[in-house]
Amino acid sequence: MSLFIAMFSFSLAMSISPGPVNMVIVSSGVNYGVRKTFSFVSGGTIGFTLLLLFIGLGFSKVIDSYPYFLKYLAVIGSLFIIYMGYLIATSKPELTIKDQKQPTFIQGFLLQWLNPKAWIACMVGVSLFSVPNSHQAFLTFSLIYFLVCYFSLFSWSVLGHKAAILLNSEFKLKLFNQLMGGLLIVTSCFLLYSQLN
Repeated sequence: MSLFIAMFSFSLAMSISPGPVNMVIVSSGVNYGVRKTFSFVSGGTIGFTLLLLFIGLGFSKVIDSYPYFLKYLAVIGSLFIIYMGYLIATSKPELTIKDQKQPTFIQGFLLQWLNPKAWIACMVGVSLFSVPNSHQAFLTFSLIYFLVCYFSLFSWSVLGHKAAILLNSEFKLKLFNQLMGGLLIVTSCFLLYSQLN
């Protein structure tokens, strides 16, 4: 039972904590609402879970053999996150919801695969919840992570949607978008710096 609690606690801490994916979800929740953000949430959850399975079922050995892989990924991922931050910061502050630059399932999926934080979370999770000669514990962990991640990312979209009540003018919405985009870019630069040092 304590192993399940540890799996749940780790999944929740990693999924609910602020990061690039969650910042995009909050911004999308504010600008487009929960329903239109759900595809990005789904992309982020499914993308992360498949990344976790990919690493846990064998790719971690490749990473151990090629330690510079994560550094190259940090550069590529950080550039993609900066691009997402730019899209958010420059989005038009319109109070009527349109399909302009709305985050998509594919972007949510890709953001996880290019996000250094996601790779690190997967590597730590694999090392904590894998046992030699059996995938049962790891697959259980992956299922728990999938459910917790979906709930956590969805919660961020609800938070964004609720925050939209306070952002009831185009000026406030523009300021919010610039703040969220800027935070995403700063976060990306921090992730890049921490990986390269």
